[in-house]
Amino acid sequence: MAAFIKHRTKFLLDEDRIPRAWYNIIADLRNPPAPPLHPGTGQPIGPADLAPLFPMALILQEVSGDREIEIPDPVREAYALYRPSPLHRAYRLEQALDTPAHIYYKYEGVSPAGSHKPNTALPQAFYNKEAGVKRLATETGAGQWGSALAFAGAVFGLEVKVYMVRASYDQKPYRRILMETYGAEVVASPSPTTNYGRSVLASTPDSPGSLGMAISEAVEDAATRDDTKYSLGSVLNHVLLHQTVIGLEAMEQMAMAGEEPDVIIACAGGGSNFAGLTFPFVGRKLRGEGDYRIIAAEPEAAPSLTRGVYAYDFGDTGHMAPIVKMHTLGSAFIPEPIHAGGLRYHGMAPLVSQLKEEGLIEARSVHQRAAFEVGVQFARAEGILPAPESTHAIKVVVDEALAAKEAGESRVILFNLSGHGHFDLASYERYLQGRLEDYEYPAEKVAEALAALPVVG
Repeated sequence: MAAFIKHRTKFLLDEDRIPRAWYNIIADLRNPPAPPLHPGTGQPIGPADLAPLFPMALILQEVSGDREIEIPDPVREAYALYRPSPLHRAYRLEQALDTPAHIYYKYEGVSPAGSHKPNTALPQAFYNKEAGVKRLATETGAGQWGSALAFAGAVFGLEVKVYMVRASYDQKPYRRILMETYGAEVVASPSPTTNYGRSVLASTPDSPGSLGMAISEAVEDAATRDDTKYSLGSVLNHVLLHQTVIGLEAMEQMAMAGEEPDVIIACAGGGSNFAGLTFPFVGRKLRGEGDYRIIAAEPEAAPSLTRGVYAYDFGDTGHMAPIVKMHTLGSAFIPEPIHAGGLRYHGMAPLVSQLKEEGLIEARSVHQRAAFEVGVQFARAEGILPAPESTHAIKVVVDEALAAKEAGESRVILFNLSGHGHFDLASYERYLQGRLEDYEYPAEKVAEALAALPVVG
């Protein structure tokens, strides 16, 4: 029988190719990371300061300088439910754009929870279970992280409490139902179940919430219960570490395709999926083994990398979490209720911020309607409905592909499609009906929030 498929569109790895170790970019940085500071004293924190929130295994990963950290077998076995994830060549999108660029995407929407987030949820649940923890408290924006941790809690037998940002709680009811199906308890944040939540509601009863607020509630929950630890889906070093399975697999798959990326793109809210794809490639760049343009795509309504300042700031709105050096819009800044809830954060992961500050990565901001426009274009070409967060990356991909067309040059583009948009159909409906809001950069609100940055000596 004659071959009927002209091109190979998927590059698949067998389960035995699941990475055996996570990649730790700290080993290759030009400069050591700035130390996190205690929110009360302003002094560098040590393991004892983090012990009320995290098990010791994760604390040690947070500060490790080892280039590789072994992935425990039970975690690899859980990863096998969906990893290795596929790498796709986007031929139909290339044709729609009439571009000479070659476009590849690593698709993380194949996980049970529908995004990249289980890559860290599963190891976090595992290490907490090993430490005898019974319950985890966390926050979620779009619901991707909450869904992932609820799933991981079911896998390793842990109770999970999720503080879901009010704007997303209202916009995405099916995310809440998925979390509850996995067995998690979900409340809208700000909530009446914590002291911090009650204080916000007393002053602003109709607050849309923010990731910074939800983090404060989850941290308070964990810090006030002996049976509970806190679990974070982005920002922290150990979270970004766990996500590097994405880039490690992508390197092997790009070799299968016989190409090397020129441009690597991912959306960035707190930095987890961006770091997951790009950090292994940045490591190559730092070691002189490759050279890439690496671009973070973020929302115009919360552009921490493109318009924020690089300074020490609180990671949460209630000032309970450690103070970290990052690109920030100010911890008091509450973003507009954009539909890419996972990108509604005032700051950025310290490691991602450091790479931006040192000129190793670029950043671009994208308006909400422009993001949804290319999300629809991608769905009609490739058949996958992207999560609103990922549409920001796709917008930059399209811009790069059209720039290659204008320049008349070939360009290999790799991006991370971090999740599907099946639970975001209400947002797509608003776009298709012409009712989707667009938000400009809120300069005055940011200036006010930045004026309240902590003074760090």
